[in-house]
Amino acid sequence: MGNKLLSKSKYIIGLQCSKWLWIEVNDKKRIPELDNATLHKFKEGHEIGVLATMVFPNGTDLSGLEFKENIDKTKESLELRNPIFEAGFLVDKLFSRADVLLPVGEDEWDIIEVKAGTKVKDINVHDVAFQKYVYEKAGLKIRKCILMHLDNTYLKKGEINPKNLFVQADITDEVSTAMINIDVRINEMFKVIGLEKCPEFNVDELATIEYDNIAKDEFMDSLPEENVFQLYRGGVKSRNLYKEGVIKMKDIPNSQKLTSNQQIQVDCSINKKPHINKENIREFLEGLKYPLYYLDFEAMTPTLPKYDYMKSYQHIPFQYSLHIVKEPGAKPKHVSFLADGTSNPISKFMQSLKDNLGDSGDIIVYNQAYEISKLKEAATLLPEFEDLVNNNFLKRIKDLLIPFRNFDYYDSRQCGSASIKKVLPVMSDLKYNDLQINNGVDASLEFERITFGNVSEKEKVEVRRALEKYCEMDTLAEIRIVEKLMEISYL
Repeated sequence: MGNKLLSKSKYIIGLQCSKWLWIEVNDKKRIPELDNATLHKFKEGHEIGVLATMVFPNGTDLSGLEFKENIDKTKESLELRNPIFEAGFLVDKLFSRADVLLPVGEDEWDIIEVKAGTKVKDINVHDVAFQKYVYEKAGLKIRKCILMHLDNTYLKKGEINPKNLFVQADITDEVSTAMINIDVRINEMFKVIGLEKCPEFNVDELATIEYDNIAKDEFMDSLPEENVFQLYRGGVKSRNLYKEGVIKMKDIPNSQKLTSNQQIQVDCSINKKPHINKENIREFLEGLKYPLYYLDFEAMTPTLPKYDYMKSYQHIPFQYSLHIVKEPGAKPKHVSFLADGTSNPISKFMQSLKDNLGDSGDIIVYNQAYEISKLKEAATLLPEFEDLVNNNFLKRIKDLLIPFRNFDYYDSRQCGSASIKKVLPVMSDLKYNDLQINNGVDASLEFERITFGNVSEKEKVEVRRALEKYCEMDTLAEIRIVEKLMEISYL
């Protein structure tokens, strides 16, 4: 085992993927730098942790201390019998810090683990199980295990009230179950991190991986194009094929039972031609009623509510792009909305939609579930738009995803995906990669940063321009896709 420690975070990694665990301990330089989305998530997690400490008065905060000092101060703090934040324990090469250790009775403690989610997940239970195992080894008497997560019913009104922001769920029984054979699992993990060479990736671990990681990425990047893991809803079937030595779709034996959509993928991989159901595509296109309104939303989903009467993780639309095509062959007219200022943009957003979507004609979106849910939420928040949304907008929406979700059109270059990012390159020369902002996650983070962060006016103008170009690309993409579907279905 050497001197290598197994921490709480590494135990959680080990439950998911052995190769990932080995890399995390033995070859950390292999791990790429964190992207903006992950860094933002960590920042929000820290903010939530700070808010959680406010629920427990007179606590001792050990969060800023170095490793050894943290352990030493923890021993001292235990004697005071006050709440302790980030208490650290090292025993038998196992290390864990507690978000909150709460004293109860004369000599017992409750473990309180703080999470940014809105419910208890299995992975959270295993997290606390490791903590309890370590703390009891260190001599603590643990009474209860609590998962303290965000309350998804909490509405912000003025300053966030930490006592109302969280729910404390008693997971003591679940933790007891998760601790069965924990010593066996820990010993196996020590064997893994003690290996001289990195273990091979176990494809069955694709079913247990909770978070994206370097081991999974390296494995996927090593595969050839049109591999079996790109089978639509392949799951166990894809993993079994790989273990049998079948890696490329075109090599799947005829004896393998496939769904109709999977068979289309295999046929396309073999003959290198797209699958086109012209009849179904024509039926979809002929059902479109002009004028056509090509629409795309962007929304932010902050962990902590930014506006009054908003919940954690509530989607707040801040931008839309709209291309209007009045009749077949007409030049599209572009309209856009991008919120400004720090007040909730939803009212101005909806008013702008009302002013520009007209009374008739189909509203074309890509993957309608998103836009529909946002419109319904807006109608709930703003009753003055309820009739317009329910009796007009929602009835006019047509989902451009349908021909691709149904495999009426499929090109092997889509790699099993019907997302607009995969469909667009096979139907158009438009490219997202050339844009300064080229995905929805970055768009949301950048809008939040320039709205609530300390940003110069010059940078704000530049980012807003990039946001508008990105959102406009989404509706231009919808137009190009429809044009291409018309071309190929009427040849």
